[in-house]
Amino acid sequence: MSGSLALHVPDLVGIFVFGITGALVGVRKRLDVFGILVLALVTGLGGGFIRDVLIGDTPPAALQDWRYLVVPVIAGLITFFLHPGIGRVERLVNIFDAAGLALFCVTGAQKAIEHGLSPLSAALLGTISGIGGGVIRDVLSGRVPVVLRSEIYATPAFLGAGIVVVAAALEYDATWVPIVAAVTCFGIRLLAIRRGWNAPLPRNP
Repeated sequence: MSGSLALHVPDLVGIFVFGITGALVGVRKRLDVFGILVLALVTGLGGGFIRDVLIGDTPPAALQDWRYLVVPVIAGLITFFLHPGIGRVERLVNIFDAAGLALFCVTGAQKAIEHGLSPLSAALLGTISGIGGGVIRDVLSGRVPVVLRSEIYATPAFLGAGIVVVAAALEYDATWVPIVAAVTCFGIRLLAIRRGWNAPLPRNP
C-alpha cells in the first residue's frame, strides 16, 4: 500500500462497514448473493473511487491493492450468511452507515490534506467521500439517496471532516483528532435518526 498505515487501516475499516450496509440493503431487497456482493462492493468502494479520482490519485487505491476489493466481498459474504431477521435490517443499515460515514469523512479529508488541497476543498472532499458510496448504493437498489431526503446526513460528514481540516490548518497533529472527528460525525448522525432531525423543507404553496 502507498501512504501511511494510519490512513489505510481506517480506510479499510470504512470500506468494510459500508460494505455491510450495501449487503444489508441487498438482503432487505431480497437480492441474490451476486446482487448483495455488487451492492457491498459499490457501497464500500464508491466514495473512495470518487475521492481518488477528484484528487488525481489514479488509478484509485481499490485498483492498486487487492485488499481493497477483498474487504467488501468479505463483508458481503458475512452479511449474506449471518444477517439477522429482516425486521432488524433497517436499524443495522443505519448504524453501519453512520459508522462508514464517520470513517470515510475523516480519511477523505486526511487524504485531501496530504495532496495539498485547501481547507475548504479538503472538508468538501471528505464529505463527498462519506456520502458517495451510499448514493450509488441507494440508486442501484431503487431508493431515493439518503442525502437527497430531508434527513440530516451530509452535515455530520462535513462537521467531521471540518474538525480534521481545522486541526491540520492549526498544525495540530494529535492522534485523538481523527477519533473525535469520527465520533462527532457518528454521534450526530445517530441522534438525527433517533430524534427525527431533518433539514428544512420548502413550505407548501
